[in-house]
Amino acid sequence: MTENDQGNVPSRQRKRFPGISSRAYEHPADRSALVALRKLSGFDTVFKALSGLLPERSLRLLFLSDSVRVSDAQFSHLNDMLRDACYILDLEKVPPMYVTQDPKPNAMCIGLDEPIIVVTTGLVELLDEEEMRAVVGHEVGHALSGHSVYRTVLLFLTSLALKIAWIPLGNVAIMAIVTALREWFRKSELSADRAGLLVGQDVRASMRGLMKIAGGNHLHEMNVDAFLAQADEYEKAGDLRDSVLKILNVLPRTHPFTAVRAAELKKWSETRDFQRIMDGHYPKRSEDKDTSVTDSFRESAGHYADTVRTSRDPLMKLVGDIAGGAGDLAGDLGGRLRSRFAGGPGKPDGGGTAEDDKGAGDSGSEDGPGKA
Repeated sequence: MTENDQGNVPSRQRKRFPGISSRAYEHPADRSALVALRKLSGFDTVFKALSGLLPERSLRLLFLSDSVRVSDAQFSHLNDMLRDACYILDLEKVPPMYVTQDPKPNAMCIGLDEPIIVVTTGLVELLDEEEMRAVVGHEVGHALSGHSVYRTVLLFLTSLALKIAWIPLGNVAIMAIVTALREWFRKSELSADRAGLLVGQDVRASMRGLMKIAGGNHLHEMNVDAFLAQADEYEKAGDLRDSVLKILNVLPRTHPFTAVRAAELKKWSETRDFQRIMDGHYPKRSEDKDTSVTDSFRESAGHYADTVRTSRDPLMKLVGDIAGGAGDLAGDLGGRLRSRFAGGPGKPDGGGTAEDDKGAGDSGSEDGPGKA
């Protein structure tokens, strides 16, 4: 931000993080992928060379002509939040922000050369000031992490996949890339949720915002603690069939499930890492060039190992048991799989009941790529 911009931001009582690197809040899986990409010689140059093929200029003109640009004259309260978020995270240039007419509560950060932020009227009308502040911080976090570049490519490839769906092999090739990008983007959403918390500095407001995105504007009918209990039930519920259904349900999505996001953010807010950032101890952008790819991958691997070890999901428990060498795999694995798919107590020859064989329906649906 320029000195003049900083003079116009609203008075604040929130902590600011000068020079903060996005590494401070990035999810380990997100961080290792981004560090590896940034270390590839010429990657950004080649990636941006695709800009001639991507409809970025068209998107900018579309929002300029058919949406409302946030400024001191239009949606001034959102403009204050945007400048405030950029000031707190020390983002030098405030990205343009637009409000577009859409009853569905969405937000996104896109752009190859420069990020732009778009929020829908449905989101603006749904959230109160503190909840909205966390969402704006979420999108500024995307901008600081450089997510907008890969997000724009994901939007383009998703659209392309639909256009060439009639070409069997072409569609398979594009969808393989789209699936990989979606997996990365789901992790990037967890990173951006953390950035939103650093901006809003109110974990309950962040929880309420996610809860409203899931259940609508009925806050008097909802409870944050009960919402978090849903995530806990989701993690540990059922048998291996449910674990497989969870994977199938999430594959078409660009965003993790909302209750899971809330639980992840609550867990991070209670860590020593978060407290160290709030105390002013965090990685700086000036140190990014010295970041080790190996260390980042090692940290990511450590995170996944810890996730498997502590998870209560039936599939993750089984993976942990196998990795820990529990039992004779040759004679025991088949029985454990049969038992856990049937929801039994774990005896090798325990079969499923008739009721167990009824199965479960797949209720997953694909969400749009711009969900907040």
